Amino acid sequence: MTVSADAAAWPWPDSLDAVVAAPAHHLILLENATVRVLDTRIAPGEVVPLHTHRWPCVIYVISWGDILRRDGDGVVMLDTRVTPISVTNAMWGAPLPPHTLENVGASEIHIISVELKQTHTS
Repeated sequence: MTVSADAAAWPWPDSLDAVVAAPAHHLILLENATVRVLDTRIAPGEVVPLHTHRWPCVIYVISWGDILRRDGDGVVMLDTRVTPISVTNAMWGAPLPPHTLENVGASEIHIISVELKQTHTS
């Protein structure tokens, strides 16, 4: 049995979706009823505008740098210069509420995300 993500359970507006709110940083490579594949690039010094990620995803890291993630009120939630994270080529990502992301490193951040729009149960 296939169960779609419950639209009522996601409290943030579609206008905050990453592709809508931050199109300069998120490019759709493929989208259908099951998945959405995003190519995300953030140059050093760039700040991605406030946005959300509604679905859990598999993240493939092409290149990485230090980041500052702030919540919708501008409060720093993650600074990888202070609290390093273990970055591997393939990682799991949970849905994210409104946030901004700033590349405070010297390298471009480049990732491919496969967002899982549906879950499957038996």
